[in-house]
Amino acid sequence: MTTIGLPNDIRACLFDLDGVLTKTAVVHAAAWKSMFDDFLRSRDGAGFTPFDPVADYDEYVDGRPRADGVRAFLASRDIELPEGADDDPPDRETVHGLGNRKNELLLRKIREDGVEAYPGSVRYLAAAREAGMRTAVVSSSANCKDVLASVGLLDEFDVRIDGIVAQERALPGKPHPDTFLAAAHDLGIDPSAAAVYEDALAGMDAGRSGHFGYVVGVDRVGQATALREHGADTVVQDLSQLLGEGS
Repeated sequence: MTTIGLPNDIRACLFDLDGVLTKTAVVHAAAWKSMFDDFLRSRDGAGFTPFDPVADYDEYVDGRPRADGVRAFLASRDIELPEGADDDPPDRETVHGLGNRKNELLLRKIREDGVEAYPGSVRYLAAAREAGMRTAVVSSSANCKDVLASVGLLDEFDVRIDGIVAQERALPGKPHPDTFLAAAHDLGIDPSAAAVYEDALAGMDAGRSGHFGYVVGVDRVGQATALREHGADTVVQDLSQLLGEGS
């Protein structure tokens, strides 16, 4: 193993953003819950079954492109809505309208509360680059660039594949491996020589199906067993553990 806890033949590190590099997963979960609860309350009345920010978030929306998350959760409740269009206003009850409402809530929470990077991830990223690794960030978020800039990490990546790039290239999102495969391609690295770092089960599935050389599960919420079942080669609570620093 290398000094950064990877097999010796790994030459690139492909990082998810939310929950791996930055403390935004909890903000995303809160925005999803606020949006879905408002929608369900207006649809079903006071007796509605709320969105669970742990179980529903992990199962249906975490790591997925926004519209895919809306579709998956609605399907779990046997709810069908029109697709609508990308630019639907947030008050329109369509798949894209609900997705845009969630994004509006997310951006408001980020503006009001700010964003933080995980210190252990920042140290690990620096160590990976010092070790000569190529680096990429792979996120379903259309806000990826702004979030990275806000925590001073924008220039630490050779490649960025985010929600905007995925849409431009018509890349299906996680759990499909296409966004990670695009990052490896843009780095000029075979997937077998790249490591994937993910905290979402959909990201684990993408790492496994893309036949990447190593998949690191980052367990922020106590789902180590599920991460392993979905394809993680190793699971850590913080990336600093791969440096032998602990969490």
